[in-house]
Amino acid sequence: MTRTRIWHPFTQHGLGEPIPNIVRTGGAYLWTDRGERLIDAISSWWVTTHGHAHPRIAAAIAEAAATTDQIIFAGYTHPQAEAVADGLAALFPPDLAHVFFSDSGSTAVEVALKMVLGFWAARGEARHRILVLEGSYHGDTIGAMSIGARGVFNAPYAPLLFDVGTVPFPGNDDALDALEAACRERPAALIVEPLVLGAGGMRMYAPERLAAMAAICARHGVLFIADEVMTGWGRTGTLTACEQAGVVSDIMCLSKGLTGGSLPLAVTLASEAIYDAHYSPDRARMFFHSSSYTANPIACAAAAANLAIWREEPVLERIASVAAMQGDWIDRAARWPGVVNARGLGTIAAFEVEDARPGYLSTLGPSIKAACAAAGVLLRPLGNTVYVMPPYCVTADDLAQVYGAIEAAITA
Repeated sequence: MTRTRIWHPFTQHGLGEPIPNIVRTGGAYLWTDRGERLIDAISSWWVTTHGHAHPRIAAAIAEAAATTDQIIFAGYTHPQAEAVADGLAALFPPDLAHVFFSDSGSTAVEVALKMVLGFWAARGEARHRILVLEGSYHGDTIGAMSIGARGVFNAPYAPLLFDVGTVPFPGNDDALDALEAACRERPAALIVEPLVLGAGGMRMYAPERLAAMAAICARHGVLFIADEVMTGWGRTGTLTACEQAGVVSDIMCLSKGLTGGSLPLAVTLASEAIYDAHYSPDRARMFFHSSSYTANPIACAAAAANLAIWREEPVLERIASVAAMQGDWIDRAARWPGVVNARGLGTIAAFEVEDARPGYLSTLGPSIKAACAAAGVLLRPLGNTVYVMPPYCVTADDLAQVYGAIEAAITA
């Protein structure tokens, strides 16, 4: 068996599965070094929004690379970061007035957790416990793993993880009752994936449940964190999932589509109260978090270009078109033998394929992935959960090829 120097994420190299070499991208497509074209049906891990190699974003990256590459962001700023902050302010709720930059979804969540603990420490209140939703996933750094579901993802690292309070998946009123009871214990915050639990199996819940959870937290003075890393930037049909519930969180985490999926960048948006808790002439009260590449100008240039696309182009109309096409395919897939719980929200479609051993380690996932790749489709099921989350430039013919490949794989 050939051994590679590169250790790929979420890849068991011991299985000897082929690893295609992607040499070019564009629109909804990837091309391998063998000239094969793949439809990117999962937006390359949910990041690509407008399409690969978008000309406006690519031009902004090239311009920034020629003028301002890396600049220390501790005590300095640059036009690209200012443009991102201004662009976010124009699109997102004014209550989320302050922007803290980081590098990924996991770091955006880590920042949010540290903001929460800093807030309560500044108030002199010993509130440390974080509440999470059953089955949630927030990333793979230590803090983000701690607030995610315990299981195969993080079992070897259990000694490193801190304890949290788990609230049932918000599918019924029992979950709201459990949250109410947990909030009486004065936790520091509740963090949620709004409307869709992504890596937890694309489980979906109603906007009314999200609104009810936010209201319970507000009633008890518990901070509310919205992890919109996956659900933001139009995936659920609106700019953010919280928008559908009329919820404005105390803290919001954004990444993935922030740069249109072109470069790593994240932001944690915070309320005035969170910022003010750290605002002081006392240097010991500052927010102690950074990375070397915080607010990298080239990544910020890509984000600023993405924000301009959202302001100036009919992005929501494109999203609505993709959502309508996805809805049609969900209706069809629901009639396929072996398919259960077909569902969708915005541009996301998902269903389970019946399996005697369901879950993330179901062998159906790799077999469906391989069959779809052979048919020119990049898909990565979550075990026996199949989902399609394409870029917003995907066409009807593209989706017909995607779902044709999935149906053939399931039938086989």
